[in-house]
Amino acid sequence: MTIPAPDLDDRTFQDIVDEAKRLIPRYTPEWTNHNLSDPGVALIELFAWMSEMVLFRVNQVPDRLFVHFLNLVGITPFPPSVARADLTFWLSAVQDSPVSVPAGLQVTTVADASGDPVVFTTNSELLITQPTLRAALTTDAEADQLVDVYDDLRFPGASVVCFTSVGERGHLIPGDCLILGFAESLAGMALRLSFAATARGIGVDPARPPLAWEVWNGEAWIATDVFSDSTGGLNRAGEVVLMVGPEHELLTLGRTAAYWLRVRLLQPAPGQPTYQESPRIEDLAVAALGATVAAEHSSTAVREVLGRSDGSPGQEFVVGFPPVLPRRAGETVVVTDAGNPVEWTEVEDFSRSTATDPHFVWESTSGVVRFGPRLRYPDGSVRQHGRIPRDGTEIAVSGYRHGGGSAGNVGSRTLTVMRSAVPYVSGVVNLRGAVGGVDGESVAEAKIRGPLTLRTGQRAVTAGDFERLTLESSIEVARARCLPSATPGGPVRLLVVPAVRTDPATHQLDDFALSAPLLRRITEHLDAHRIVGTAVEVGTPFYQGVSIAALVHAPAGRPMALVRQRAMAALTRYIHPLTGGADAAGWLFDADLNAAALAQLLESVEGIDRVDEVQLFEYDLRTGRRIGAGRDMIRLDRHSLFLSGPHRVVVR
Repeated sequence: MTIPAPDLDDRTFQDIVDEAKRLIPRYTPEWTNHNLSDPGVALIELFAWMSEMVLFRVNQVPDRLFVHFLNLVGITPFPPSVARADLTFWLSAVQDSPVSVPAGLQVTTVADASGDPVVFTTNSELLITQPTLRAALTTDAEADQLVDVYDDLRFPGASVVCFTSVGERGHLIPGDCLILGFAESLAGMALRLSFAATARGIGVDPARPPLAWEVWNGEAWIATDVFSDSTGGLNRAGEVVLMVGPEHELLTLGRTAAYWLRVRLLQPAPGQPTYQESPRIEDLAVAALGATVAAEHSSTAVREVLGRSDGSPGQEFVVGFPPVLPRRAGETVVVTDAGNPVEWTEVEDFSRSTATDPHFVWESTSGVVRFGPRLRYPDGSVRQHGRIPRDGTEIAVSGYRHGGGSAGNVGSRTLTVMRSAVPYVSGVVNLRGAVGGVDGESVAEAKIRGPLTLRTGQRAVTAGDFERLTLESSIEVARARCLPSATPGGPVRLLVVPAVRTDPATHQLDDFALSAPLLRRITEHLDAHRIVGTAVEVGTPFYQGVSIAALVHAPAGRPMALVRQRAMAALTRYIHPLTGGADAAGWLFDADLNAAALAQLLESVEGIDRVDEVQLFEYDLRTGRRIGAGRDMIRLDRHSLFLSGPHRVVVR
C-alpha cells in the first residue's frame, strides 16, 4: 500500500473555534457570554473560517512539491494530439492540365455564434491529374481466366459483357469481374466513369445492385466508396463516381502492368435480387472530378523571434502559441550570430550534450524553448551541457504548428470553407468525420503516471513494460495487450485499441483501425526502448462481432419503444472494447460472453422486470450478417475483443 501523506495541519474549523473558546477564561475572564449570538463568538468563527482556508492552502504544499519532483525527473503531461481528416477538393470542371492544391492550405468549418471556426491544414501538396485508361479485362470466377476486352471498349458498335459465368438456373455466378487498368495511380482520386449501356441486367434492383468496386493496394483488393451511381448497376447510360482510397499499387494482370480497378459481382444478400443477364457496356470514358488529401487540425506559425541571448546557461524562451505539435523537418530553432543564421538541433534532454553541441529542448505542452544548463558534479568540476548562444544573438524559431485537442473531432461534411482560393477548384468537403483529436494530459493524470514510470524504468523487458510504453507513446492509445512470442526468439506481438471518442452506438469496425501516423508513433517509441534483438509487431485485436436477440417483459404502461432503446444501448455499451465489461473500462481479453451475464444486465435496465430469453449470435462486421445459430456462450481468443453488431430486443 502507499504511504499516506500527512496533513501539515489537520485542525478543522470546529477545532479552531473550540480552542479559541478555551483560551477566553485565561485572557478575558470577564467575558462570560459564549453563546452563538454574542458578537465576540461571531468574530471567533469568522477568523476560524479564515484560518481554515489558510490551512487548506498549506496542506497543498506536499502536492506542489510532488509536481516539482515529477518535473525534475522529466515527467511532463502529454501534449494534445491532433485530429485528422481527409479533405476532398472538387474541380469546377474537368481540366486537361494538372491542378495543384498547395500544402498548408487552410480549410475551416462555418463560423457560428458559438465561437471561432475549427481550422484544418493540408499536410502535403495535392496534384489532380486526369487518368489514362490503358487496359480492360474480364475474369471468370470459376475458370479464373482473363479475357482482354480493351478493344471492344474503344471501337464503336462493340460491347463488353461484364460477367460471363452462368449457373444451372441461368443466374450469374458471383465472383466475376470487369477489371480496368490505368497508367497512373488513382489513389485519393474522385473518379467519374461515364458508361454508355442498354438495359440488359434483368432482375437487379437499380438502387441496390450486388456490385463491389475495388482497387489493388499491393496486398489485396480493398473496397472503394461509391459516391454516386446513376447507371442502375451498369444497366443504363450514366455515371459512377468513386472515391478511391489512399492506397493503389501497381499489379501485373494478363502480362499488363497497370493500376487496376475492378467491379465484382457479389452474392446477393437475403431478399436482394440479382442479375438474370449480365449488363453490357458499349462505351466508357473516365475523368477526375477531384481528389482527396490528408489534413490535420492545426495552424501554422511562421518565423517567430523569441528574443536575444544574454549569454547565461539554462536560458528559456516561450513561443507565442502553445501547445506545439511534434516538429517536422525544417521546424527548429535558428540562432543568428553576426548576421549568420544557424539551425540548432532539438534533443529530448541534455544528458548527452557537450559544451560545443548546438542543442535545445522544446517542450510541446508549454511551448518553452530551453538551452543547456551548467552543472557542478561531485568531484567539484563544472560542465556545460549544450552550447550557450552568445550574448546578443537573436533566438528565433523557423516555424511550427499549433493546435490539437478534442475540438478538432468535427463531423462529416463540416469542413467546407477554403481560406484561400485555388484556381479551377470549386469547393472542398470532408466526407467523413475527423478523428484522433484528444485533449492534453491533465496534471492529475500525470501525477498518477509518474510513479508507474519511475517504478518500471524506461526499458521494455516484460509484457507489462511493452503495454505501459505503448500507452505512453500517444494519448490516442486507449488499450494495449502484449502477447508473448509464439516461438522462441520470435517477435513480440502488441495489440493496440485506439481511443475513439464518439458515441459507442455509432462505432464501426473501421473506427478501430490504427492510422498510419499513430502506428508510426508507437513503433518509433517502442524502438527507442526495446532491448536490442527484440522484434516487435504492432497490430490490432481481432474484433469478434456479436449480435444479441432478447425477449423481455415490461410492466403495463411502460413505453415499449423507450424500453427497447435503453436495452439496446446497454447491450452496445457492455459489448465494447472501450466501454464494455463489468467495470465499463473495456471488454477484457480472454473473457467469454454468456447469456446469463446479459440477462442480468438487461434486468438492471429501467423498465424491464423480466428477461425470458437471450440468444447470442456471432456477427460478421464486414458483411453485416449473423453467422450460425444462436447459442448461450461465445468464447474469445486471447488476441480478440468483442464489438457489438446490431441487436434485436423484443419487449412484451
